[in-house]
Amino acid sequence: MLRVRKSAVGWAVALALTAAGLTPASPAAAHPTIDWQPCAADDSAECGTLSLPVDWDRPRGEHFALALARRVAKPATREGTLVFGPGGPGDSGVDRVVNGSSRFSADLRRRFDIVSFDPRGTGGSHPVVCSRALLAQQPQLIADQAQFDATLAGNALLRADCRARTGPLYDHVDTISAARDLDAIRAALGERQLTFHGSSYGTLLGEQYAELFPHRVRAMVLEAAVDHGVGTRAFLDTQAVTSQDAFDEFVAWCDRSAACALHGRDFGAIWEGLRARAEAGTLTDPKRPGVVLTPFELSRLTHREFYDTWRWPGLAEWLEDMGAPATGRSAGPSTGDAVAAYPFAVFCQDWSLPVRDYREYDEHLRRVARLAPDLRYPTAVFALATCLGTPTPVANPQHRLRVRTEVPLLVAATVHDPASGYNWATNVARQLGRHGVLLTYEGWGHGSYTTSPCVERAVDAYLIDQKVPARGTTCPAVDPDV
Repeated sequence: MLRVRKSAVGWAVALALTAAGLTPASPAAAHPTIDWQPCAADDSAECGTLSLPVDWDRPRGEHFALALARRVAKPATREGTLVFGPGGPGDSGVDRVVNGSSRFSADLRRRFDIVSFDPRGTGGSHPVVCSRALLAQQPQLIADQAQFDATLAGNALLRADCRARTGPLYDHVDTISAARDLDAIRAALGERQLTFHGSSYGTLLGEQYAELFPHRVRAMVLEAAVDHGVGTRAFLDTQAVTSQDAFDEFVAWCDRSAACALHGRDFGAIWEGLRARAEAGTLTDPKRPGVVLTPFELSRLTHREFYDTWRWPGLAEWLEDMGAPATGRSAGPSTGDAVAAYPFAVFCQDWSLPVRDYREYDEHLRRVARLAPDLRYPTAVFALATCLGTPTPVANPQHRLRVRTEVPLLVAATVHDPASGYNWATNVARQLGRHGVLLTYEGWGHGSYTTSPCVERAVDAYLIDQKVPARGTTCPAVDPDV
């Protein structure tokens, strides 16, 4: 009877883990391998999975399947493997390799297999899933203490829902865990050391890998670096300054460029009018008839278009189209699937952004509005509401970098980056000290490798030949109108 009970319990556990997309560890898990097969979307690329522990402190416990993709260099020119760390959080590295490998220069593709992955808890790597209805209840901004209290309660319900739907992985999607995944990828690829290029949120993955495994870093590029050493106030303030700078640069371009649909007009007055209508609830989105834009959404959607200068003419046209009086009614709530992927869960395990009460929250908003008088609601303020009430200590709290690599990390920064500000990049470079070198692109946009031929050459020379740029190296801005 005792053996029967154990067997029944074992089957129950196995079934529960299988339902959650998890599997018990097997003896083979100690030496994981990747079974590469042609990708369904494009058979010129290869896709595969790697079985990894849910909890790296329990390596023989439950496992999940990490999704990867690669494009293989020709044997005659191949020198190794370049692993790309996707941004977001929530961007798909698999999609980048399968559909966007042109992001990497032809020289890199000749020299390296290009490999990337969907980080744990996102995309094809056992994504965090939650109730769509609960996600929809998260406020963009908090208006008073009653809503502050309601947000605390709602976030607690959301965390419980996500955990129940996702399974044990929900509590282990932090970037420290992902950095351990990255080292397992390196080992499974048969690489003695890691050659890595991280972009945006993917730079946090690189930074933390370099802290954990300094002697396994061959070369590492941090493009549009994240500064994980700032607290709540500094996080908001640096993001506010960055957002306002991007707004000012767009306005300056509009003033000088005939490619701007609002060229020669009083942009400040136009923007104030749009913002006033958003405050009054009468501003609609011309791309989505009947959808009313809140002040936060007006700021968020505008800010998103600063990421690439090729988007600027379209942004100007969108703002011009909104100049017409609002019509129609706000669209109703989504009636799609009951659950939705929630990649932002990663962020709340990587950042401790405590706010005591509504009074402190409101003080943050007022200060941010002074720093960013046009974009009064940088996207960063949404993080406060989203992560409000997260139990502490979080899995991966902020701290100053402690990197001791043999080769300096290359921090590729854009002076007018709208998301990962230049203020973050310079602070990361200071924390790295002699273990990092800052390469500055004097232009615009989120990232620089695909924008500036000068940056591309410097990054390629570093990744291929480990040629580190001289300290203080800069690359000139590329005119958006050229």
